[in-house]
Amino acid sequence: MRERLHDLLRGENVIAMVSSAACGSDIIALEEAEQIQIRRRIVLPFAPDKFRASSVVDRPGSWGSAFDRLVASAERDDELIIVGDADGDPAYAASNQRIIDEAQLLSRRFPGGPHRLLAVVVWEGQPRPDNDLTDHFRTSAIKAGFEVKVVLTT
Repeated sequence: MRERLHDLLRGENVIAMVSSAACGSDIIALEEAEQIQIRRRIVLPFAPDKFRASSVVDRPGSWGSAFDRLVASAERDDELIIVGDADGDPAYAASNQRIIDEAQLLSRRFPGGPHRLLAVVVWEGQPRPDNDLTDHFRTSAIKAGFEVKVVLTT
């Protein structure tokens, strides 16, 4: 997945990226964007320590140190946005919407803008039967006029 995300970022000539920083594809994409010097803005639904506990280190893998480094860098560069202090699915849905809003804002503010809006969706290819927040992000991005690129996890 790392190589596919790297190739997509490079191949699409991405100049800025707005993302959450959950374990897995979020952190991988942020690291790849960092490596090729793409501007990165991180949007979290609530405080970093709470997000780290619920969406980073609670899963298999050693994502904690990468999260800490990426969030510290975003904070230092004034590129860290904390949406609020709500919990659960509403907090994540609000964060998804803020990611879309921030991408639209950056698209207009970058020199030569507005630039093309691209949403990268990393998932299994089909929504889960319950409240699938990845699918919510995908459909919201489409409604907002984003082109969607899918990276399959399978």
